Amino acid sequence: MDLRNHSVFLRCMKFEKIHNKGQAELFRNQYLEMLTKTHPLVIWALYTPAFAGLPYYAATRFGFDAVKITIGILAGMLFWTFFEYIMHRFVFHWVAESQRAQKIVYVMHGNHHHFPRDRERLFMPPVPSLIIASVIFGLMYLMMGRLVFVFFPGFILGYLMYGSMHYAIHAWNPPFKWMKPLWRNHHLHNYKDDHRGFGVSTTIWDRAFGTMFDLKKEKEDKEKVKELMF
Repeated sequence: MDLRNHSVFLRCMKFEKIHNKGQAELFRNQYLEMLTKTHPLVIWALYTPAFAGLPYYAATRFGFDAVKITIGILAGMLFWTFFEYIMHRFVFHWVAESQRAQKIVYVMHGNHHHFPRDRERLFMPPVPSLIIASVIFGLMYLMMGRLVFVFFPGFILGYLMYGSMHYAIHAWNPPFKWMKPLWRNHHLHNYKDDHRGFGVSTTIWDRAFGTMFDLKKEKEDKEKVKELMF
């Protein structure tokens, strides 16, 4: 991958041209390139057994009741939204200095800003996803012990809902009026100002940390919204 061919300005994740068709070539090796792509259903199939099995294990092995399981899952989902915001703001939009670091940022997230409608890269692909999820599970287990078996499933469900929401935002109009601010917040992040609008599954943390777009002042271009759809 040669970043110069993409006209990338990774200091602010800006590009000379944002592509509404096609996808970035991340690796010249066709097998590595294949591993960077996936479909939402693949990721759901990958993690659903963990989401279903871990609470069952907590109930049968440690005697967790329905209330504790429910609270644990809801807490995990809430923590995911915060984790998502922090990762998006400070890791995916990391200001890279070296060319190697810039390549890493482009592979992780920059390619999405360059090709925001690439539906095969709206979820993290299976291999890196499983590696990262395993590391996170291990760290959570060290910190909270057996509670991880009800907390981590909520965290994973939050991730699955985030990925599905991300896919929907780039594929369709908001199905409900109350979801419209979420759609606009992310579209403005991709197409106008990448220093704001980091929340994808929720705008809670954008509002809390002052990175929410002022949607009342942002003009809505319905024709542009149509162009953002697959």
